[in-house]
Amino acid sequence: MKPQAKPSRRQGGLSLIVVMLILVVVTILGIGGAQIALLGERSTRYDRDYLIATQAAEAALMDAEYDIRGPNTSTNSRVSRLTPDNTGIFVGSCGTGPVTATSAQGLCLPPDDTAKPVWATVDFLDTNTTTAHSVGFGAFTGRAFKAGSMGIQPELAPRYIIEVIDDACIGCDASAGASSKMYRITAIGFGPRKEVQVVMQTAFRKEKG
Repeated sequence: MKPQAKPSRRQGGLSLIVVMLILVVVTILGIGGAQIALLGERSTRYDRDYLIATQAAEAALMDAEYDIRGPNTSTNSRVSRLTPDNTGIFVGSCGTGPVTATSAQGLCLPPDDTAKPVWATVDFLDTNTTTAHSVGFGAFTGRAFKAGSMGIQPELAPRYIIEVIDDACIGCDASAGASSKMYRITAIGFGPRKEVQVVMQTAFRKEKG
């Protein structure tokens, strides 16, 4: 009877190499899966922050329309001054505070066509009630907006500016009392981090009367 052959050391070494390769592959797959999960979480969080900033900007557009049209409950309400005929209260490069019923804060004259748009030059991060060229939510309307660093909400309250512009009013009947001026509102909303920002713009017409 022939003796059995002993396993060679070479076969044992080969098995170790195969096991090590499998461990490397599993490790790479695990790291890749973790990175994909982190990217998905970041993408979801950004989408949430962007949506919050978008809703804040929309709220600021609405607040600006109340500022123009009213009625407002704030003692600083300037709705009676914002009429299509009263364009002298608008200031080049936008007016500043303080916030009173006679304030020109956030009221802007647009530059000529060759200059940079006024909404691109305003520092919307300036929240000082005296020096800011933009208007904080509720300053002239008395409406409230919840913001701050606590919880999932905008870090800063949204802000806006109002420009007075010519009203082309295509197709309008001049005898219907349509105004020759209208307003362009530019609003900015912030996410839970103020670095997440959404800017929106709309045109608003206020009829005479």
